[in-house]
Amino acid sequence: MSLGPKDILNKNKSLKKRIDVDKINLEDVTIDDLSFNGKNYDKFINLQSLLENVSSCQISDAYNGISSRSGTIQNIKPINNRKVWGKIFTAETTSDDWGTSAQAIDNAEEGDVLFFKVDNEDNAIWGELASSCARDNGIKATVIYGSARDLDALLYMDYPVYASNFCPNAGSPLGLGTLNEPIEVENTIINPGDFFFGDESGIVVIPRKLFAKTMVATLAVKIKEAGIIESINSGKTLGEITGLK
Repeated sequence: MSLGPKDILNKNKSLKKRIDVDKINLEDVTIDDLSFNGKNYDKFINLQSLLENVSSCQISDAYNGISSRSGTIQNIKPINNRKVWGKIFTAETTSDDWGTSAQAIDNAEEGDVLFFKVDNEDNAIWGELASSCARDNGIKATVIYGSARDLDALLYMDYPVYASNFCPNAGSPLGLGTLNEPIEVENTIINPGDFFFGDESGIVVIPRKLFAKTMVATLAVKIKEAGIIESINSGKTLGEITGLK
């Protein structure tokens, strides 16, 4: 994320600025607005304001309303319960090859989320050292359809990791996998550049072409749920609100 001279001089260009949910404007937003490029300040701030205030559950509900699909990968769970989002960089390898993990770190761009498909869970392809290196390279998170290890460290690191399993053993630095090609996980095709969102509840993958539409729908879900909570706080029951009573 780079800043130009005008942005440095303009004190109003605070990248930490946030907008109230009911004032968020997602007009013409794209997945590229996940990163500030020096020209997309308003879109970047509005998008960050939304994503910091929603959950994987709300995004899944929004995506389901658009596509009749949840966007979730059921067997992948959070290792250290950290919330994260970004564009996906894919990798596919075997469980005896952690070398592909090192290659993915070197080839991914700042702000990417690494998403690994591994043939089985017999060996871990990711751990503490890989997490430290990825974090220092500006990568936002790692997702593994396979095993991670070093949970004694990962549980407390400020680097989000998601995996379908964990174990103490690892393979070798073979580097025989593929990078940034489409992968299929649990009947879901995941393409490089698709959107990833993960938190304590799990993960959601949204196709790049449906990102903007899903974000607008997510904002609507968030506002609707906020109204329901307000009604509950005013004394109404959930049954009354939903028309079940």
